[in-house]
Amino acid sequence: MKNSMSKILVTGGLGYIGSHTVVELHNQGYEIIIVDDLSNTSLDVLKRINKITNSSINYVNLDLKNVEATKIFISENNDIDGVIHFAASKAVGESVDNPLKYYINNISSLTNLLNELKDLNKKINFIFSSSATVYGKPINVPITELEPIKNAESPYGNTKQIGEEIIRDLVNSNSNFKAISLRYFNPIGAHLSAMIGELPIGVPQNLVPYITQTAIGIRKELTVFGNDYLTIDGSCLRDYIHVVDLAKAHIKSLDKLISNDDKNYYDTFNIGTGKGTSVLELIKSFENVTGNKLNFKIGDRRKGDVAECFADVSKANKFLNWNSEFSVEDSLLSSWNWEKNINNEKL
Repeated sequence: MKNSMSKILVTGGLGYIGSHTVVELHNQGYEIIIVDDLSNTSLDVLKRINKITNSSINYVNLDLKNVEATKIFISENNDIDGVIHFAASKAVGESVDNPLKYYINNISSLTNLLNELKDLNKKINFIFSSSATVYGKPINVPITELEPIKNAESPYGNTKQIGEEIIRDLVNSNSNFKAISLRYFNPIGAHLSAMIGELPIGVPQNLVPYITQTAIGIRKELTVFGNDYLTIDGSCLRDYIHVVDLAKAHIKSLDKLISNDDKNYYDTFNIGTGKGTSVLELIKSFENVTGNKLNFKIGDRRKGDVAECFADVSKANKFLNWNSEFSVEDSLLSSWNWEKNINNEKL
């Protein structure tokens, strides 16, 4: 659905998933305003987005934890029709070590934003960047949206559970709000232009950037966290979704919200491929598609990890009219092209 009349706020829009979603929003004719505090990205990403889209996307440097700055921003942009809220800290391991950082950053930024949007007293379509970590240790796999929500395995996962609850309660109390929480599984890959992709600051917290940095020589070796899980080869099983497929799920969600006249509408959707791939299978696939042999070792299990986590995506397929299109191999090849591109730029 082209909707050039709709102005969409993208918080954390210079991050990994946010930047790809901004590109897809632009492709669909939406007017976009990005806010980002640059805590885990740089303005270079904005330049790359603008080059891909041949445009000049509106950007504001804003920390949503700052109540007064958020109030001023929303009052100056009161023509917003929709919000895609990415802005959050997102590393599971770091959240175990530094839980307060995650509660302060992820919860206060959300509540500050919602509080100001509420005061606009107008229709708002809100999409929340949630996570499969809300399921904790799943009882059943593949995981459906009906899977009972249990204690989260990490403070990060808990902030996503709390975030969903806050949004649901607001929607129930305020007919101006319609919202969807998208529960991402494991986003990987990069834009096919190789101009934007996952670019962690410091040591990567996610598997694929660590793989590509090891392959190109930035990292000495990759550690596989545990090979004694009850899975096909003992390593953790995950659902790896191409970031562009994930970005497109946000467009489909906006379409759903904009065309839905139900008051107090709130729903949750899994966004994945519906297929589990083990860490060791992922390494093998990377070696096959790139021709690079990876230096890796088996290490101890990591706190907060569950053995198996992959999605049943039939609900998103049916009600959002969304399907993943890229394979794991496609995703890994695009990640490798991105890694080579950013390293060539450094030379």
